[in-house]
Amino acid sequence: MPQQGENAPEFSAKDSDGRDFRLTDFRGKQRVVLYFFPACFTPGCDIEAGKFRDEFPRFQGKDVQVIGVSNDAPDVAKRFREHFRLPFPVLPDPEGKVIGLYGVAGMGGRARRVSFLIGTDGKIEEVVDSRLPGPHIEKHLRLVGG
Repeated sequence: MPQQGENAPEFSAKDSDGRDFRLTDFRGKQRVVLYFFPACFTPGCDIEAGKFRDEFPRFQGKDVQVIGVSNDAPDVAKRFREHFRLPFPVLPDPEGKVIGLYGVAGMGGRARRVSFLIGTDGKIEEVVDSRLPGPHIEKHLRLVGG
């Protein structure tokens, strides 16, 4: 798992709407909170997504983009994003490529609840590794001054 001060692994993927997503598109423009979660429509993940949604304006106010990643299939990720009215991309990763790249696979290959704050220079500013959904939002907001 990449650590604070290291370069964030670059990747490209399709988001839940089938659009191309590239982490490099944010380089030099915005910080990114890249948060991994085990599965859509599970209690902890629903809470976490709702908290990121509710706090999204505070992240935007600090020029930070939030992006969620889970092992779910594209259709499930799309329903999840629509159901919770998430104003940020959700990247389905059913094959675990991005999850593996970031070293956050847990039991059965499912993503562990880990989030990374990535700076505009592409370096990791903070890693939060917690099973609880709340600390991810709180710690990243504290660091960006939100």
